Amino acid sequence: MNQIPPDAIGVLGFDPEAVLLKEPGILLDPHFLSALHAELRSELGKSDANITLLQMGFLHGLQDAMRAVSTAFGPDQPEPRSPAGPSLAFRLRAAADTAEPGATSLKGLWPERIEATAHLAAFGKPEHPACFLSAGYTSGWLTGTLEADVLVLESSCSACGADSCSFSAREASVWRELGDPAALKILEALPFAVFRIFVRANLDSLGDREPALDRVDAGSSIVHIWGPVMVIPFQGGDAALNAVELIGRDPTARDVSVVVVDLSGAAIDEAFGAMALEQVVELIEAWGAEVVFAAVSPLSEAAVAGLEQQPLLIHKDLAGAIAAAFQLANAQRNPA
Repeated sequence: MNQIPPDAIGVLGFDPEAVLLKEPGILLDPHFLSALHAELRSELGKSDANITLLQMGFLHGLQDAMRAVSTAFGPDQPEPRSPAGPSLAFRLRAAADTAEPGATSLKGLWPERIEATAHLAAFGKPEHPACFLSAGYTSGWLTGTLEADVLVLESSCSACGADSCSFSAREASVWRELGDPAALKILEALPFAVFRIFVRANLDSLGDREPALDRVDAGSSIVHIWGPVMVIPFQGGDAALNAVELIGRDPTARDVSVVVVDLSGAAIDEAFGAMALEQVVELIEAWGAEVVFAAVSPLSEAAVAGLEQQPLLIHKDLAGAIAAAFQLANAQRNPA
């Protein structure tokens, strides 16, 4: 393969420059991850959804690893520093097998079992190991830190009833020598050299920004759309109303069923600010979408409580609000 595989994530309308690519933390929230599993499978089918999760995880792991290595040994460092650890917790040990001399061969597990929990919540008990995002992330991390093409395959999964989510990590050449059918299929979807080029090309823009979900810039005006979920920052007054009206006419917003109104940093008074916010809620509901408020500050609580048009939910932080929005969207698509 000499090009990036087709962007299956783009089928959902996800922006690869937004949170799903820049924020690995949100992919480790079990509520969000459960909804993401369900949405991907609904749109792409089981097999393609699993490959997409693995590719998504690989990009996150590889960019985390390359950022850590560049931080530790970059040209601007007066002396080497300890690199940051991976975002996803995993444990490793050497594997006693017949790998090529000098080739990487490891065993490990994911102690927190986040993805297994998410999969159980979305689909119930699976027949086969289901932690594809975790396998992709760990593959990317080991590929970036060891400077070798490493693939991780899950061998036992707590979602299936096992005691732990365990995996084997081997270099691509070893998997090919072993002839493992599952490994050979996945390797076709992981052109290591191309992913390295992609991450290196984007590393500066990906690595120099503070996590948007942990510390949202109050001056941000970026709107994100991920399939059925949209996040709109509220900056008060006419700016927010104009943004909502403009987006409402955009064809990409037609499939949005839940809108998160991000109130991070906003101080809403009980007069003009509350009136503008209420109009925003009315406009969004006129689309036929539900509204979720995120990160209401103490200064805005009184104004929000006094709104005649109340949101469906209010969440204390943006990451939690996005996770709840995906759960709502999934429930709308699959009513009990």
